[in-house]
Amino acid sequence: QVYIREFGGGLVEPGGSLRLRCTVSGINFKIYEMGWYRQAPGKQREWVAGITSSGRTNYTDSVKDRFTISRNNAWNTLFLQMNGLSVEDTAVYYCKAASKPFWGQGTTVTVSS
Repeated sequence: QVYIREFGGGLVEPGGSLRLRCTVSGINFKIYEMGWYRQAPGKQREWVAGITSSGRTNYTDSVKDRFTISRNNAWNTLFLQMNGLSVEDTAVYYCKAASKPFWGQGTTVTVSS
């Protein structure tokens, strides 16, 4: 059984920061490419950032230079450091193993003044 749990969302003012965390069990975490996704109200879920098993990262253009994805394989944990948040970043954030069809419940990020 695969369990995915996201943490760290909340309400933050524009320009603020949050650090999301995702714990994964039931798979050999360290061998999988992992990704963060988000779904804003009324919009489709979109890919935000990815990190390969070797640590190579990639980002969607709208978050480049603001978000940083990282992983700790010893802890089976994925992180997303989000800086310079804007109202457009408001969404439910999910993490996922790239080749697995499993999703967690997500964590809600609300950026508002």
